[in-house]
Amino acid sequence: MNLYAIRAIYQFELARTWRTLMQSIAAPVISTSLYFVVFGAAIGSRMVEVNGVSYGAFIVPGLIMMALMTESISNASFGIFMPKYAGTIYEVLSAPISYVEIVIGYVGAAATKSIILGVLILATARLFVSFEIAHPFWMITFLILTAVTFSLFGFIIGIWATGFEKLQIIPMLIVTPLAFLGGSFYSISMLPSVWQKIALVNPVVYLISGFRWSFYGVSDVSVVVSMVMTLVFLSLCLFAVWYIFKTGYRLKV
Repeated sequence: MNLYAIRAIYQFELARTWRTLMQSIAAPVISTSLYFVVFGAAIGSRMVEVNGVSYGAFIVPGLIMMALMTESISNASFGIFMPKYAGTIYEVLSAPISYVEIVIGYVGAAATKSIILGVLILATARLFVSFEIAHPFWMITFLILTAVTFSLFGFIIGIWATGFEKLQIIPMLIVTPLAFLGGSFYSISMLPSVWQKIALVNPVVYLISGFRWSFYGVSDVSVVVSMVMTLVFLSLCLFAVWYIFKTGYRLKV
């Protein structure tokens, strides 16, 4: 294992974040804060509690998870696509580094940035609503697993994309709608029985439900099922990355 190469990629990607703080950190935090203002204050003041939790506090895990998923995909896909687009990926490929080490470097950096963002949004939420974290260990576990899973997913998108427009297709047309329909702003128990069954087809429901359980001890589905599904998603992404490189795919436009 070439730890020096992994560290070089990891540090380079993190350094890019500090150079673009407004875009990488400030913009997502401000956008999520606006959700707290609109949904937590304006709408939340007119809604009753959801599963015994005030509405403003109820949406905190959903908003963090939604930002975590979208930013993980964006960080990882952009991180690997830009070297392809600029042609600097050949410098990486000519170095004594394996594909496994490339994945660890890029995905590790993307996941780290997303986790930092998630923690900042969590701290920002304190300015708007009061909440407690019932199971901090499991909250951190879900946070890390989700960041790594969607960073791997973003890495796959970055490899597949041949232009900037392709980087946005899946996040905008699939991931964001699934996040909105996955219980970010409501409990699926509030839906009619037919739509509750349909909602369980949405994989994001399990991620948000498990993460919300770690805060308040309430969830739409069993926390065991949520953890199993999270690990299944992670395994599928790992298998997809392995298959891409196993079939001889090359990192080039």
